[in-house]
Amino acid sequence: MTNITQVLTVFALAGGWAVHAIRLYRRLDRSRHDPLTGLWTRDGWTRQAERIIARRPRAAVLLADLDGFKPVNDVHGHPAGDAVLAAAGERLTAWCGAHGVAGRLGGDEFVAIVDDDARLDDRLADLADLLRQPVEHQGVTLTVGASIGAARLTALAEPTLPAALKAADQAMYRVKGRTRRGRRLQLAPALAALRSLPHRSRLAA
Repeated sequence: MTNITQVLTVFALAGGWAVHAIRLYRRLDRSRHDPLTGLWTRDGWTRQAERIIARRPRAAVLLADLDGFKPVNDVHGHPAGDAVLAAAGERLTAWCGAHGVAGRLGGDEFVAIVDDDARLDDRLADLADLLRQPVEHQGVTLTVGASIGAARLTALAEPTLPAALKAADQAMYRVKGRTRRGRRLQLAPALAALRSLPHRSRLAA
């Protein structure tokens, strides 16, 4: 009986530690997700992005900042602002698809990493249009825009996540303040060759 009791005690302890570990993992996972949008937080997104770059070095990083978001909060209140942020997160996630990862850095700034392809500039234009779509909240139509900057890792002298984020941030702030309802976006300077494409003019106009 003593041996059986000892075995049962060991199993009970192991089971207890397993439950405890699962709870800790769930708490950690929740801490890495933004409770409002469900997107990865900065730390969680960074971990995911680093993994993607390690597997698929041909990737592009983008930053998106919502234009006109502060007036939504000031005029309609924080619940309205939260509705806009939640909608932006949902739309960005859908735009990223199965092979991209979106995150919220804080406030009204979002980040994403996606596969690089020949249609990236068109896809970014589609994202800007998507984020400009109105959000209905308690009978009020809310509209914001988005300044978007993006960088291809393969076009950077240093193809790392920090370098891509810096290039995307610089590209975003070059157009921020010159936009109206987020109608513009820009790729990092290293992608200047793309301006020769026929459809490039409508993105950089």
